[in-house]
Amino acid sequence: MLNKVPEVTIFFWIIKILATTVGETAADFLNFNLNWGLTNTTYLMSALLLITLFFQFKARKYVPGIYWLAVVLISVVGTLITDNLVDNFGVALETTTIVFTIALLATFAAWYASEKTLSIHSIYTTRREAFYWLIILFTFALGTAAGDLTAEGLNLGYLNSALMFAALIGVVTIAHYFFKLNGVLAFWIAYILTRPLGASLGDYLSQPRDAGGLGLGTVGTSAIFLVIILVLVIYLTKTRRDQLPSPNVAEE
Repeated sequence: MLNKVPEVTIFFWIIKILATTVGETAADFLNFNLNWGLTNTTYLMSALLLITLFFQFKARKYVPGIYWLAVVLISVVGTLITDNLVDNFGVALETTTIVFTIALLATFAAWYASEKTLSIHSIYTTRREAFYWLIILFTFALGTAAGDLTAEGLNLGYLNSALMFAALIGVVTIAHYFFKLNGVLAFWIAYILTRPLGASLGDYLSQPRDAGGLGLGTVGTSAIFLVIILVLVIYLTKTRRDQLPSPNVAEE
């Protein structure tokens, strides 16, 4: 099969951050605004994610619509997993952050031990794709916990938390381009950090002003970002700007 993930372009990072923000706001919208509750919302979104992943795994190459729908849905499910642990089971944010960090590192270790590479330019086998999506799920769950921990648990506020994670991504970018930080390592660090960035940004835009947000609401924030994601995915589908030229080029 051909490589199953997109090339890392500016469009990749824009859609990724938008998707992480939607994951935060959409989960809150379904849970609170529609009164579905965490349990019912988790069941429904998990079912939709599994259906989407079925088609993603069945595809023989990267398909923008399927791939980015899976990312949006896994963002929502990752958020709901953390919310369930914290709200329904009383697990502390510090604990969830530590647990998902360990789970993420363990999955990276298993992936590398099995495949000898962590490059997203080498996702052209089913096993590597399985590792990839498991990593994505843990990054979203971890990012939700870490974002809430810094913004609420440490009282940094949503905006300051978002700015902090954005600054960390900037540091990683500088380290890669100017100090030769390994490309694969830089990618995954930045990818992990975009989740708490998106979570903090989503809360800042949607939460009421008296809670430290801008008061746009979960409906407005989710709708705006979903429209932008849709427009960009349609553009990429037509232009193929984010498709890798070679299926078997792996970064070492």
